[in-house]
Amino acid sequence: MKFLKIAGKILLILVILIVLYALYVILTYHRIEDNLLLEIHPPVTQENSDDTVQLNTDYRIISYNIGFGAYSPDFTFFMDGGKSSVAKSRDSVIELVTGAAKTAQKENVDFAIFEEVDLDSTRSHHVNQIDLLSQSFADYYYQYSINYDSAFLMVPPWEPHGKSLSSLAFYSRFPITSAIRRSFPIASGFSKFLDLDRCYSVSRIPVSDGKELCIYSVHMSAYGNDASVREGQMKMLMEDMKTERALGNYIVCGGDFNHNMNKSAEEDDSTPSWAHPFPREYLPDSFVNVMDLLPEEVQQNMAKSSRNTDIPYDPKQSFVVTLDGFLISDNIVCKDFEILDTGFAYSDHNPVVMTFELIS
Repeated sequence: MKFLKIAGKILLILVILIVLYALYVILTYHRIEDNLLLEIHPPVTQENSDDTVQLNTDYRIISYNIGFGAYSPDFTFFMDGGKSSVAKSRDSVIELVTGAAKTAQKENVDFAIFEEVDLDSTRSHHVNQIDLLSQSFADYYYQYSINYDSAFLMVPPWEPHGKSLSSLAFYSRFPITSAIRRSFPIASGFSKFLDLDRCYSVSRIPVSDGKELCIYSVHMSAYGNDASVREGQMKMLMEDMKTERALGNYIVCGGDFNHNMNKSAEEDDSTPSWAHPFPREYLPDSFVNVMDLLPEEVQQNMAKSSRNTDIPYDPKQSFVVTLDGFLISDNIVCKDFEILDTGFAYSDHNPVVMTFELIS
């Protein structure tokens, strides 16, 4: 009887702790406000002399999901059927983020979008990754928008994901006159406690004809089968871009769309929840997915931008797909689009790069 009483007390304590923890997660949950003005950070080094983007001039932009500095080629993620939820070490995080930053820097881009950039997270050993990126882009203006500010998550129990503070980051050679954070609709169920507070940002850059180049940085939900979330995010983004185009502005939307961007992509029961075909029916008439400008044969044979992290990267076995890309308005010409094949050396994503020009 004494043993049963002790066991009962221990069980009661455990139940109380679980209830208190659940209350902590629920009560501390919050969404970041919509229409949030973002701080513009000036270059650390000498500012560029050009203040405006010119028409009929080539510019380059890169988008790179750096996977919070955790995804070395042998890293597997527990939510994809792998093992880990936290990067190997602080040194590993620094090495991977620095490698990703230098890869992007070598492309001599005018604009750069980065996703899954941690500022202070358990999962990435509290490395401020904005600081690391900014070392490689010291002569750029930049802003970042928080899209993950979570409580300490005790999942998985063997290696808790912990507390996260993460962002989307955007860098520009040209002055950013203003930037705003928009909150995407997200799932309302339990998954919202584990998923990011999805958002996109809009950065405005002056153009020589008096209009603005509006660059959208996005990281959309890997939303499984929740069609309402998919539809809500797509409709919001497309309506926003359509409004800017009606004002005569130039629009580039880049990032991780968590959709298969390949035009010939088909969906079946084996399609991962984060690799649905991009729903082109939502695109306004004045916009195009730049992948659609490539011949189908080129799309099929080019490198892919993302790998599944259920197993360490294996070129022969890993599921790979292109989730990253760009949408452009009809007053922008895509001169070139490529996916840099890094062998997923620094992230579970490869960067995508576009050369483009604005036309009157």
